[in-house]
Amino acid sequence: MNRLAVKGYMNGMRVKERIACVLAQKSGEGFVDTALKILISVVIGALLLAGLYTLFKDTVLPTLTDKVRTLFNYQG
Repeated sequence: MNRLAVKGYMNGMRVKERIACVLAQKSGEGFVDTALKILISVVIGALLLAGLYTLFKDTVLPTLTDKVRTLFNYQG
């Protein structure tokens, strides 16, 4: 902040005017919006993980174990 105060100008505006403009802005992202986005992301991630776990448990793992058993039961 000291460097800005020494220069006195920042992008054509005085530093005090720039700070006043930034503090006066009413736009922005609130805490509720951010919390809602995080909550939605966590729920969607949990649903995807549950779906993948169900798919692997019922479809992939039984066939995989059968293939491994036949591989090691080679009776040449």
